[in-house]
Amino acid sequence: MTDDRSSTALTTGPELERLSALVDGELAPHQQAEVAAALAHDVQACARVEDYQRQGAALRSLFPLPTDVRYVLVLPRRAWWRRVSAALAWAGAGMILGTGGVWLSAREADPWAFSRHADLAYAVYAPEQRHPVEVAATDQAHLVEWLSRRLARTLTIPALDEYGYTLMGGRLLPGAAGPAAQLMYQNQAGGRLTLYITEAAPQHASFRLLRQEDRRTFYWASAGVGYALSGQRSEPRLREIAMDVCSSVGGNPQGWQRGANSPPVE
Repeated sequence: MTDDRSSTALTTGPELERLSALVDGELAPHQQAEVAAALAHDVQACARVEDYQRQGAALRSLFPLPTDVRYVLVLPRRAWWRRVSAALAWAGAGMILGTGGVWLSAREADPWAFSRHADLAYAVYAPEQRHPVEVAATDQAHLVEWLSRRLARTLTIPALDEYGYTLMGGRLLPGAAGPAAQLMYQNQAGGRLTLYITEAAPQHASFRLLRQEDRRTFYWASAGVGYALSGQRSEPRLREIAMDVCSSVGGNPQGWQRGANSPPVE
């Protein structure tokens, strides 16, 4: 007979911080031994540690530390999901502040900065198995109301069933120019697509492509709103889906169909 308390002891309350500290290498040797011994009898906690490791690996690959770091600022520990959100926020701040050491709006610095935020959000959240979204598709009415209110515009959720993808849900993220929404879709094979929506300076539809490792992001803007569809599908197939999404959210993909075979690439 198993002890039910052991299966939840490390995944509730402050013990979550100990798991996160273990993954980050911030525990003293005797504390590491204590947590390791507890993990040997806690399957749920082991799965959580693996989740943390995947999140950490994704962030390290996207934000490698410089080799000449001399000063380290130590901040109080926060729950892992807060640190991920903070990383996304600081990424946006870095894009803005790095241009001249002064605060510039995303509109003044780079009107297409949201595409990189979308790619980063996909890299962080698409591999997540336990918490890929904040609000599930089963509560779609609340999801639409919540994200529409935070983005200060009526949100439209495109249906991608004809491409084999069903809506999983969505989440709120910090964007380059304000709040952003991320909608996540999944097919039967477990492949995922995300649609990123945020304020954007360009007022016209302009079709572009961002390539990052095995990820592709097709992005555009229409009526002051930026959209970015990210995934690990082939470019022709993802382009086809992106054009359909553009039409679904009120855009005019016919205006850039002629250049769809060779959109501007980053």
